[in-house]
Amino acid sequence: MTYPDDYINKIICGDCPEVMKGMPDKCVDLTVTSPPYDNLRDYKGYEFNFKSIARQLFRVTKQGGVVVWVVGDATVNGNESGSSFKQVLHFKEIGFNLFDTMIYFKQGFSNPSANRYHQVFEYMFILSRGRPKTFNPIKDRINRWEKSFGRNTSRNKNGELKEFKRKIRFGKYGMRYNIWEYHTGFNPKKYTEKEHPAIFPENLAYDHIKSWSNEREIVLDPFIGSGTTARAAKDLHRNFIGIEISQDYCKIAENRLRQGVL
Repeated sequence: MTYPDDYINKIICGDCPEVMKGMPDKCVDLTVTSPPYDNLRDYKGYEFNFKSIARQLFRVTKQGGVVVWVVGDATVNGNESGSSFKQVLHFKEIGFNLFDTMIYFKQGFSNPSANRYHQVFEYMFILSRGRPKTFNPIKDRINRWEKSFGRNTSRNKNGELKEFKRKIRFGKYGMRYNIWEYHTGFNPKKYTEKEHPAIFPENLAYDHIKSWSNEREIVLDPFIGSGTTARAAKDLHRNFIGIEISQDYCKIAENRLRQGVL
């Protein structure tokens, strides 16, 4: 039998569904990943079997564990593929809950469009096995109504507004909304951006790891690529498991782990 320790804090070079088959049931607290969706990424000529990966992710995720699935759609012949929605519906069919649909908003874009509004976001689907067991909300949104009291209201089925007696006092900082904005411009000092075609922002990995896991828990990325998730997990005192099919990218991730804090 294979034990989690055989995988902990390692970059494993191999096909992720095959590697995950050797992992025990319900051993992962959090997965943060971005698959090589549609034809948007030249991923060294490799393809991935989505349904096999989804099945293994459900099996290895602990009860209350979370999968953060960062994905977008290709535009083919003027139409978006819609594959992101197909994937998340399949996740629901096999037992995951769609806990939240978050947006990763990019401050810049690299492919201006002449006949549609510029594409500046990707989805961050928050999938959970049962109700998430961990939520550490990031509170860095400046409140407009600091030190004031707000009305605590909800609407009845008939549309009437119901107000509760309890009032809410606002502090200086409030919990974020579910649209997160990150800078995506090229940084010439970071050589990994030249070596890998699809690196998501380091802060995106940090923020999700902080939100959905605690120290010493296990964070998985089955498409570890340049090692962003593993590096962030290590810096935040989590254990990590990184899986990557490309030997070239495995070397990049391992080198990145030997560097200092991101």
